[in-house]
Amino acid sequence: MTIFVIIIHVIVCLALIMIVLLQTGKGAGIGAAFGGSSQTVFGSSGAAPFLAKLTAAAAIIFMLTSLGLTFLGHKGVSSVMQGAGKPAAPVAPQSETAPPPAPNPPAK
Repeated sequence: MTIFVIIIHVIVCLALIMIVLLQTGKGAGIGAAFGGSSQTVFGSSGAAPFLAKLTAAAAIIFMLTSLGLTFLGHKGVSSVMQGAGKPAAPVAPQSETAPPPAPNPPAK
């Protein structure tokens, strides 16, 4: 299931990038790129309404797959620090002038 959602996520991501790159600036007409001065390539109103709806749909699908991947990958782990122990108390360094420890007395 996760692999399927990842594939859909990547496809929608690439589609969203292409859709945004296809959109033109506010004053530029896409029909002018093909030799015409009117926006009749995508219809009488131009590509803006179609691409805007396509962008919104792709963005919604992208957000849904992002949330889906978040919940699918959670696996019930409550914290990244779970299982980490408390840090050990710092050990004081031994000074070189301290006498060596006394040997244990022999057992009788």
